[in-house]
Amino acid sequence: MSTMMPERNSTEGEPRPEAADHGGWSRLVESVRESGQYATRHEAERVTRIVLSLLGAQVTGDERVALAGRLPDEAARLVAAQIPVAQPLTAPRFVDSVAARVEGATPATARWDVSSVLGSLPPVIGNGLTSRLLLALPHGYALLFGRADLRRRT
Repeated sequence: MSTMMPERNSTEGEPRPEAADHGGWSRLVESVRESGQYATRHEAERVTRIVLSLLGAQVTGDERVALAGRLPDEAARLVAAQIPVAQPLTAPRFVDSVAARVEGATPATARWDVSSVLGSLPPVIGNGLTSRLLLALPHGYALLFGRADLRRRT
């Protein structure tokens, strides 16, 4: 398991001290590298940047602010730099969007990439915020975050 276990804050919405830590980005990328079994840090960082940039456009409102506040500085900048979309992509379209941006990707490798990045986020951002993000995003993202998808389809 990763060494990125969150420090507990008394207030759910407060950024953790790690978010301002410059080593937080390196730990996040290393977690993605381990999770995705990428051969190099460069490959893991490239995938992390692509997925977080796309995620930044999907998340809006308070969840977007909270996400940026919990992420390491570099990751927060990637999320905050995106213009939020009016209608978030479905999970399959999100994966397809990643596949279009990763050279040589297939739908299967893009799912792996997305899951490697999004699955590394809950230890960094906390379970409460992860749950809020999953409620704000369309059905299907839970599996990409490494969680069971227990929501009813509407």
